[in-house]
Amino acid sequence: MDDEHFYEMKSGHGLSHDPFKAIVAPRPIGWISTRSPEGRANLAPYSFFNALGESPHIVGFSSYGYKDTVTNVEKTKEFVFNLATRELAEKVNITSYAAPYGINEMQLAGLEAVPSRLVNVPRVRDSPAAFECRLLSVTHLHDIDGNPTKSYLVLGQIVAVHIKRKFITPEGLFDTAAACPIARCGYLGDYTDVNHLFYMRRPADDNAELVEAVKQLNEKDQQ
Repeated sequence: MDDEHFYEMKSGHGLSHDPFKAIVAPRPIGWISTRSPEGRANLAPYSFFNALGESPHIVGFSSYGYKDTVTNVEKTKEFVFNLATRELAEKVNITSYAAPYGINEMQLAGLEAVPSRLVNVPRVRDSPAAFECRLLSVTHLHDIDGNPTKSYLVLGQIVAVHIKRKFITPEGLFDTAAACPIARCGYLGDYTDVNHLFYMRRPADDNAELVEAVKQLNEKDQQ
């Protein structure tokens, strides 16, 4: 089609920059804190992060390289997700610095650490919300030809949740707009935050208009 830019991955994108991360955007930031078996705290942001299940509640992140976070999680079997927000953005950025193993990024960024309840991992005191997680799996990812990549997928089950009360509305809802989470948007240095929410209710199973449309499509397929 003349109105499309098409390319096979093996041939390259032919653009000034790879559009992959800009298309899969915005991506929540997994601000992951861990502790080494020796007790050293670590904090790092991961842009390949998301919620992956709700029964039980599962979150996951992918690390390009077997970094300190993956090392700690695999050894201790636990980690904490801290919500990264616009107010904390500069400090989130500092924790992305490739500091030598054993350096406490919370201290480096001037963040106060507080203990968790069920896992032996500190969390960021000023973060509006945090998930205490226990490890489900660490998977070394392979490509379609079976070759190992440099990426490691970490999945964890949420065992406890912390929410600052000021971000809970009178109706008992978490106020996402007020917390203002930040996300990655693709190219180097591109971020966004949650500054506008809109509401849409998922169509009901008995939506008359859609029921009729499905009926017509089925009749057409049977002709």
